Amino acid sequence: MSTAAPQSLPASRTEEDGSAVVRVLSYNIRSMRDDTAALGRVIRACDPDLVLIQEAPRFFRWRKALSRLARSAGLVTLAGGATAAGPALLCAMRATVERTEDVLLPLTPGLHRRGFSTAVVRFGAVRLGVVSCHLSLQKDERLAQARMLTERVAGMGVTHVVAGGDLNEGPGGRAFRHVAGELGDAYALRAWGGEFTSTAVDPYQRIDAVFVSGGVEVLGCGVPAVAGADVASDHLPVLAVLRVPAG
Repeated sequence: MSTAAPQSLPASRTEEDGSAVVRVLSYNIRSMRDDTAALGRVIRACDPDLVLIQEAPRFFRWRKALSRLARSAGLVTLAGGATAAGPALLCAMRATVERTEDVLLPLTPGLHRRGFSTAVVRFGAVRLGVVSCHLSLQKDERLAQARMLTERVAGMGVTHVVAGGDLNEGPGGRAFRHVAGELGDAYALRAWGGEFTSTAVDPYQRIDAVFVSGGVEVLGCGVPAVAGADVASDHLPVLAVLRVPAG
């Protein structure tokens, strides 16, 4: 993994032309079953405006657990959790929330329920759609869910969207290729930091990614080198810094 630090990417800011530099973190947190103190420190070190979470707590007192994580990272809970079957969104106070919606996907008997956590937020004059997803382990269902993801993005009614999550396959897979064909794979557009996201202890595959709609400029995207990431979850986070146009 690269030794690049999260701070080597541009800081959040609003440009003179009204565009916004937005830091987005996508992270599978394995239901907070690992070192939760380290998890909060990892997220805080990345200094994100938005966190796209997968495998958020879904059972007993899940809202309290997610809120506790947000506070430890200096953020607030935006949407998701059990209501989206695992995906969730956190945000910094810099973001103004316009709307949120949690979406449950069709259930295949014998497989886990999946969903999307979605929101539209504003950073000054910038409107940005946000989607967190965690696709199926079963390849045919995964491809169907990838198509639902791009349909959801297209139907959000905003020009600019960032989507991210655990795709459960690498860039060569059909689901990954479908999403990257409809949106831009932020790591492929401007790689920064490390590439592989799984496993946290011995990363060898890139199954977590951030995608952007046309018009969103990627300033850098990849796995940041943050102390404690190997014990915070079984995945490593993906950090993307984006410049989103105003209007």
